This record gives sequence, structure tokens and C-alpha cells, in this order.
Amino acid sequence: MVSKIELGPSNCLTSCIQNISGERMKQLNQYLPYSETGYFSTLIKDFLVADPKMQPFLQYHPVEPGFELAMKAKESQPLHRDVLVKVLHQQYAGLEIDSAVRLNIDLLLSPNTFTICTAHQPNIFTGYLYFAYKILQTVKLAAELKEKFPGKNFVPVYYMGSEDADLDELGKIFLNNKTLAWETTQTGAVGRMKTEGFEEMLDTIQHELGYTPHSDELMAIIRTAYLQHDDIQSATLYLVNALFGRYGLVVLIPDTPDLKRLYIPVMEDELLHQTSYKIVNQTIAALGEHYKVQASPREINLFYLKGDLRERIVYEDGAWVVLNSGMKFNRESLLQELNLHPERFSPNVILRGMFQETILPNIAFLGGGGEVAYWMELKALFQHYRVPYPVVLLRNSFLFIDKFHHGRIQKLGLSLADLFTEVETLINNYVGRHTNANLVLKDEYLEIDALFEKLQQKAAEIDPTLVITTQAEHHRVSKVIGKLEHKFLKAEKKKFAWQAEQIRQIKGRFFPGNSLQERKENFMPFYAQYGQAFFDMILEAMIPVTDQFCVIAEA
Repeated sequence: MVSKIELGPSNCLTSCIQNISGERMKQLNQYLPYSETGYFSTLIKDFLVADPKMQPFLQYHPVEPGFELAMKAKESQPLHRDVLVKVLHQQYAGLEIDSAVRLNIDLLLSPNTFTICTAHQPNIFTGYLYFAYKILQTVKLAAELKEKFPGKNFVPVYYMGSEDADLDELGKIFLNNKTLAWETTQTGAVGRMKTEGFEEMLDTIQHELGYTPHSDELMAIIRTAYLQHDDIQSATLYLVNALFGRYGLVVLIPDTPDLKRLYIPVMEDELLHQTSYKIVNQTIAALGEHYKVQASPREINLFYLKGDLRERIVYEDGAWVVLNSGMKFNRESLLQELNLHPERFSPNVILRGMFQETILPNIAFLGGGGEVAYWMELKALFQHYRVPYPVVLLRNSFLFIDKFHHGRIQKLGLSLADLFTEVETLINNYVGRHTNANLVLKDEYLEIDALFEKLQQKAAEIDPTLVITTQAEHHRVSKVIGKLEHKFLKAEKKKFAWQAEQIRQIKGRFFPGNSLQERKENFMPFYAQYGQAFFDMILEAMIPVTDQFCVIAEA
């Protein structure tokens, strides 16, 4: 495990990670507030400072959380640790698992053990870079809490949202500026889909990765995952365990009868009384006064799962209907189905978090901006069912810059923080710093203002109605000066065409589609180049509870 980092006065530091060949790789870690990146919503910015408008929706401070209080609340909750551990042993049967994983699973039987959880759907090949970042943050936070509370145990958990049916989102990856999609006609929960038709896609991935130091190692892992496992959730379990098992990460697939059975009381209440709809609507009415609502509840927030079917359950004309299926239940047959086959009922986003907190001894949940937004809707729902609400933390965000491009950035005289500036503004600033011409007509504006102030005084003396005309002419002339200023800059930029193109290329590479790197790129090119050392570099820079975005530049 990497050691905890202390930031220097410059909020910047250089540290080293040893790669598999024994070489020491230097990295420069620079931190800047999320609010200064331009990529996070008002809700998230207010969340991180615990703005007074957020207080009704928060249980713990987002950057100064009371983990002791969260543990105390969790200790009072009845938990079925034996069921959880039994399910985990069943899920890991047949897999080679690290001793740290085996130990953590067994520790879950102890009342002194708590989990640090993140959740994500089983995107093929993990989907986006932030998938790895979320998992590594659970690892780092669990390790730091163990240091702080040595009498307790903390297990990092990846909770797999395998019941999601959005194949258009989960079945694609972005690799080397190309979108690769899994071609399948299967429907229903993605986690239950058969791993069919991956051969061609795997060949394409291998071609795109090329002959990088760790590409063979990585291809062996992902080929085993997707060619030797029956369904997506099993493939994802294998892949995540192969990548992160050495850190003691425990993967949980909650789509099992034994775990769903623990949630029957809530699901029954949902089906019969639509409780969550009433409670959450009250919360989002208040939240919506200040922020965009992330998720709106339906009257029944459960899907029905069976085979390749995943459809909403609705109450119509005294019966419970599974949409687009022809299936219908009366009260008696519905409750019989729920008790005999709880695995056929799937919580949506409104009820999923409480299911997670019902089956896990969890004290902290790490999520992205969208996840934090919908967790803000759920506090009153947790209180109603007397389920302890966890510490909700924003996941860490990173921008990773390789050594070659870091060198190019330095040659251009740009700081790492400069990269978050809009590209044309960045180019204009660069030209302004390096040109010998005076492109900013500040003095000229002042002279025009002074002239028209005199003209306005004269106009008032001659005929007060001319004042408005004089003001209009002032505005027109100022616009003319502005256009000239723009033309001066445009002409001067031609002298810096090479540098401007370099800046555009750098921005395009590290902010693909004007999005954050972590929201677009996949982990595979980074792993193929650095191997497990890439994850270690992330861990080295990671501050699990923070309001700072981190830029990692290989030095």
C-alpha cells in the first residue's frame, strides 16, 4: 500500500512510483479546487462547501465527515453479515483470489468491520477511466480509516449495478479516438447478458493497443474475462478482481435471491403503498428550488426481471402490471411472487442506494456528480425506513498527462492549471504573453470614453435630447474599436500558428470532445503502457476526502 501524501506549500509535489521493471517514475501532482475547473455543476460546488442551501439534504459534511458518527449509526442497524459473506463466497467460487480479498470477506462477519463502497454498472471493459478511480478511492479511504481507527476494520467494496439495462451506454468504449461497440441483440439486464460476440472486438482492442509494454498481460486478462465467463457480471467480477484484487477490493453482485430477500419488507411496501414516491417527491420539490433534479421517482420504483425481460411494474385498475409483457398480478399473487422469487424484483435508482445500505455494513459511499445529486434526494427516505444514511463523498477526479506531452506543455510555457481554460482563450492568452505588439487597446478605450464624456456634456448644454444620440454613438464607436482589437489579435495569431495548433492538439487529447479525460477515455491504453504502476500512481496522488481536482503529470 502506498503511503499517505502531505501537500507542500505550493500545493504541488513530485513523488516516485516504481514500475514493474524497477525503474523509478516521477510524477508531479497538482491540485486545484473543483470550482475552478469549469466542469462541475453548481450543485456539486455547493455540496463541497456544504452551502446552507444543501443542509436539509446532507447528513455529514462532504469534506469533514464524521466517520465516528457514521460507524455508531451503523452499529445500531440489524445486519445479516452471515448472508452477505455466504453470497460473497458463492460469487468468488472458482476464482483465484488474493489473500487480502479472502481476509476482507471473512472480516465482514465481525461487528467491528465496515465497508467503504462505490457502485457502478458492469460497463464492458470497465467503460470509463473514472471506474478505476472510484474503486481506488475506496481502497485508499479504507486504508486511511484503518490507520485512524486501528480497532476497526474497513473493507473496500465495488457494488456492481448489474441490473441496469442501458446497453447503449454500457456496451461501448472510447479507445484511441474511436468508439467501439459490442454488437448484440440481447435485451434486459446487461449483467445477465451472455458474453457472446466479443472475439472481433477483442482483436480490434489488441490492434489499437499495439506493442506496448503491458498489452499482452492486459489482453490475457480481458480475453479470459469475456471469452471464458458466461455472462457480463461474471466477466466483470473476474476483470475487476484481476485488476484490483491485490488491494483487497471485494466485488459484490447484489442480484441474488439471498440478498434480495433481505429487502423484501421495503419492496413489499413499495408495491403496496408507493411510499418512496411520496417521500422523495417532497424532497425534490425542495431541492428543485435551487438545483436541477437528477432523478424523479415513479409511483413504483421497481422493475421486474426474468430472463431477458426488464420492465417497469405499474399499478393499473386494481392490478400490478409488468409493462410490455402481458404479465399481471393481483395482491395475493404479487406477494407470493415477491416472497418466492425476490430476485425478480429490481430496485431502480431511487431504491437502489437503500438496498445497498441494507445489505452492507457501509459507512461511506463514493460517487460521481450525478450520483451525489440523486443521493441528495434520498435522506428522508432513509430516515423513514430507519436505514442509516452513509457519508456521501464526491469521487476523486484526475487528469493524467504522460511524460512526452508534459514536456510539450512545459515548452509552451503553460501551467497544468492553464489546461482547464477554454482553448481559444488559452491561445489568445498565449499570444498576448508572447507578442511584441500592443493588442489590448485599453488606452484607446479610455481616450474614447473621455472624449465622449466631453461630447455628452456639450450635447446636454445645446439640446438635452442629443444626450441619447451621443451615448448611442459612444456605444457604436466602442464596438468599432472592439472589432479592430479582434482583428489585431487575429492577425497576430497567424504568427503563432504552430503554437496555436500545439495548444489545440493538447486540449483535444486531454479533453476529448471538450469533456474530462476520465469521462471519455478507457483505462486500457494507460494499463497497457504502465501496467499496475498506473493504479499505483493514482493511489499516490489520491486524497480520498477532498474538494480538489488532481492533475498528474509524468515528470
